Amino acid sequence: MAHYRASESKREQFRRYLEKAGVLDSLTNVLVALYEETEKPNNALDFIKQRLTAGDPDSSQAEVLRVELEELQQKYDLLQEENRELRNQRFLSIICMKSSPEHPKYCQWG
Repeated sequence: MAHYRASESKREQFRRYLEKAGVLDSLTNVLVALYEETEKPNNALDFIKQRLTAGDPDSSQAEVLRVELEELQQKYDLLQEENRELRNQRFLSIICMKSSPEHPKYCQWG
């Protein structure tokens, strides 16, 4: 009898966990949507999978986003380097102008 109570307690804990995580609501909503379909899909399991993962990007979309992120990161890195070079040129130009304002033609950088 004690074994029965222990397993019942574990079941209740697991049920509360599923409820707290929103799993029961999600499953209920998907099953209700399947029930309310006028034309039932040939593959109910596929219907459930699609509905449960509707908010998640599929792997092909994720790959496209990964490639785009990589390209944008490369552009960002190039722009950072260009910015650094331009700042250095400007800094050198300012130093040169302060040290020899009478000869600005010698202060051309780049």
